[in-house]
Amino acid sequence: MRSIISALGAAGLLAASMLVASAGPAQADVTICDQYGSTTIQGRYVVQNNRWGSSATQCINVTSSGFRITTQQGSKPTNGAPLSYPSAFLGCHYTNCSPGTNLPMQVSRIRSATSAINYQYTGGTYNASYDIWLDPTPKTNGVNQMEIMIWLNRQGPIQPIGSAVGTTTIGGRSWQVWRGSNGSNNVISYVAPSPVNSWSFSVLDFINDVRARGAITTSWYLTSIQAGFEPWNGGVGLAVDNFSATVSG
Repeated sequence: MRSIISALGAAGLLAASMLVASAGPAQADVTICDQYGSTTIQGRYVVQNNRWGSSATQCINVTSSGFRITTQQGSKPTNGAPLSYPSAFLGCHYTNCSPGTNLPMQVSRIRSATSAINYQYTGGTYNASYDIWLDPTPKTNGVNQMEIMIWLNRQGPIQPIGSAVGTTTIGGRSWQVWRGSNGSNNVISYVAPSPVNSWSFSVLDFINDVRARGAITTSWYLTSIQAGFEPWNGGVGLAVDNFSATVSG
């Protein structure tokens, strides 16, 4: 499904972040229903509602360490784009930068890039995925040219952009690899064969695999590390309990 799917998500995210309204650090739980509303957590990450693909109501409850979808009234065909991409991120996304971030950073300068996440799953049609964005320039606005997706869960008849091109092992896990373009950017997706509820891993391992496939070079820039959900229908109760990411150069 993700042929038009997450990449359209990418394009939608573009419009999304351009309209983002940032609040201060979340001291207590914060509910966001604004289409492109966002806030910061831990003085380090941005959490965004990012309901770019639908006019139906979506609300998220933001905690000190993540978020939960509390209202989701939309539904989209599974052969098209998702409703939204509620997510937490480190870095810069369409002019919205997380507090104190050192991104964008040139790949050649990255010594380590790591992330960890804990998900809670429920019913519906959705993926639980990372979006890792790279560009030939240190871009903080507009669409990036390379999108790495890591699907830790896939529920329903949806699929990544493009077509399957093989399998690989990264971080001690097996992945089905998909490759394609949404017309705005190239996408390489790594799909887990079964749901992963929590994981701590090296983002740099995926960047290096994409580089080995000739999709980027070390002169490109990592601009953001994002994690959340792309729902097509349902999804109330989906949650990121904890998200963290660190990049050092």
